Amino acid sequence: MTLLDLSTSLDATNPDTTARSWENPGQYWPGLTATTQHLDAPFGVLHLGALRYNANDMLRRAAGKPIRVASKSVRVRGVLDAVLALPGYHGVLAYTLDEALWLASTTPDNPAVEDVVVGYPTADRAAIARLATSPELAGRVTLMVDSIAHLDFIDAIVPPGKRESIRVCLELDSSWRSLALGHTGVWRSPVYSVDDARALAARIVARDGFALVGMMGYEAQIAGVGDNPAGRALWGASVRWMQKNSKAELAERRGRAVEAVRELADLAFVNGGGTGSIEFTAADASVTEIAAGSGLFGGHLFDTYASFHPAPAAAFALPIVRKPTPETATILGGGWVASGPPAVDRLPQIVWPVGLELVPREMAGEVQSPVRGEAAGTLRVGDVVWLRHTKSGELSEHLNEFHLVDGGAVVGTLPTYRGEGRAFL
Repeated sequence: MTLLDLSTSLDATNPDTTARSWENPGQYWPGLTATTQHLDAPFGVLHLGALRYNANDMLRRAAGKPIRVASKSVRVRGVLDAVLALPGYHGVLAYTLDEALWLASTTPDNPAVEDVVVGYPTADRAAIARLATSPELAGRVTLMVDSIAHLDFIDAIVPPGKRESIRVCLELDSSWRSLALGHTGVWRSPVYSVDDARALAARIVARDGFALVGMMGYEAQIAGVGDNPAGRALWGASVRWMQKNSKAELAERRGRAVEAVRELADLAFVNGGGTGSIEFTAADASVTEIAAGSGLFGGHLFDTYASFHPAPAAAFALPIVRKPTPETATILGGGWVASGPPAVDRLPQIVWPVGLELVPREMAGEVQSPVRGEAAGTLRVGDVVWLRHTKSGELSEHLNEFHLVDGGAVVGTLPTYRGEGRAFL
């Protein structure tokens, strides 16, 4: 794709990436306002200099270990294709089978992604039937399993003798079972111990119609929890203590589990990680690739990490449509909330103008979001306010397209999944 070329080197030939303009908010956000003044809000932008920086910085952090792009955190086909064109990125971690089949299919508009792992088990009967009866798709797509029930479900749709062999990946629970904290992480796979992994792998290998080709584990308590939140020193210290102990436990358990499964199956890959734990996962010899995606767009969740600082490559602008009082203003929309425990850190962050805050009794609303603060009195109907998303996926679900900004100009647009009429989940 010539429109979005992320291979441009980070040197003096590209002032946007050399100056790292996003490090100076007083220039970056007014610059985006001036560049996009001809657009009617609401709209979203991708700053290509910042996106290039993030893509390259993730590769630096991975230290040579391949990165599989987590599509859930991007949901823009053009961005996925551009990132996969960079040496060091390989394959996609999809979030539904229907999405995976779309990505793995050759179309007039898009080349096929030839290595797609579905990051979550599927119960989509129609998609399973399509996968199972297509040699091309069955060779490109790998399903996630963590129990025999998943195999039984697939067999009930298309029996082994009437389908292609299904590639599967065994998911290892990568949470931490702490005596002090209890279960720490996310509730995913029931496969926790080395014996659990060995037993399930043995049953998969012995089962007709399946090929065990991979293992995966997502360490959410490491990858998805910031260890340096502003103004919360004690909380940050407790997170760092938790993550230090969790890393030690997981590295040992995952290494032994992978070794046990490799005795039974010739694994093509072992996947781990997330944007927040790239360095840790890269250092784990048992892992062959890292899953990451949110770091490409650089949501404000990652401002709370000490070891890396992604650029705000994606952002969105909403218009001021009301002035309830001279000291307040009202934004159209704003409730673009991220997944996870409902809290302030899941809300979009107002970044420009400086000095605005959401009204506590309303916060970010579906159709309007009143704001107050020093800057609110200067806002007029038609002005725009810039916001950053918390994670990544939620932004693409609210936009049909991103406007691409490079070198101080809007150079094109890219449709999101939504803009292509694709709503997978």
